[in-house]
Amino acid sequence: MDAPVNDNAGSGTIAVTGANSAVGKVLLAQIAGQDGVHAVALVRREAALADLPRSPRIASRVVTYEQPELLVETLTGADCVVHLAGILFESRTTSYRTGNVESTRALVAAARSAGVHRIVLVSSLGADPESPNGYFRSKGEAERLVIGSGLKASIIRTPLLLGPATAGGRALLRAAGGRSARVLGGGSHRLRPLDVDDLCRGILGYCRESGAGVRICAMVGPTILTQRELLQRTARLLGHDLAVHSTPVWLARLMAGLAGLVRTGGMTPAVIEVITSDEANLCVDRAPAVTLTPLSDTLTRLCETRAS
Repeated sequence: MDAPVNDNAGSGTIAVTGANSAVGKVLLAQIAGQDGVHAVALVRREAALADLPRSPRIASRVVTYEQPELLVETLTGADCVVHLAGILFESRTTSYRTGNVESTRALVAAARSAGVHRIVLVSSLGADPESPNGYFRSKGEAERLVIGSGLKASIIRTPLLLGPATAGGRALLRAAGGRSARVLGGGSHRLRPLDVDDLCRGILGYCRESGAGVRICAMVGPTILTQRELLQRTARLLGHDLAVHSTPVWLARLMAGLAGLVRTGGMTPAVIEVITSDEANLCVDRAPAVTLTPLSDTLTRLCETRAS
């Protein structure tokens, strides 16, 4: 059965990790507009508090995964925790292991100690603990930690997310903003772009779900198209045509691998594999019963933000 989505239904208190992310801020804004729902927004730096939506329904806390006692204290009283924290790009200070796996391990342990009833994990299409790709493997390992937690849980695997503040939305506008763009493999891989507002409504639907056990689903957008087609559709909405040129994927992977010999993170072969994956072939169980925003509406709203 699909998760119920009732904008008037209460969900108690929802704790949100990675609350200053693009998804986190949209989710908090939706919570602020609903009766009977409160949020505890978790961020790791004091400076991130300034970016959070303001509402009497939102309390904010600065806490890191290296503070287990404080994390338990922060989660105590929450009915559900939404785990948004994670990374695609590694850095000198954060790896897939620390950013995606160990953060989830710490959260699961704290949620159990705090008596949280449910976890909603936002994961990625392609997540697989046995994957040779470091990112997909770390997301799969994070899923496995949630599955083995003994808690009620929902895992939502997501595709390219589009919205004015998302990394995918900003990258799309940059690439489509000129008269020509050079993209990996000519943009031949297929996408299922999802409006970030739809994702957040789906998350709230799962927070309200009362079923036991663990459920894994893919939440994808209503339209399948190639990256090339997405770029050209966006360019037309911006008022011009776009010539799309190709950078061979093998060459990009080679150059990224060589660059990795002298620096950590950035555009690695693993990241290239992730962003050129065919999203149409990575779907699993059905998504929650959310009415999806037409891609044309999502792109129109995105382009309007560029003009403003």
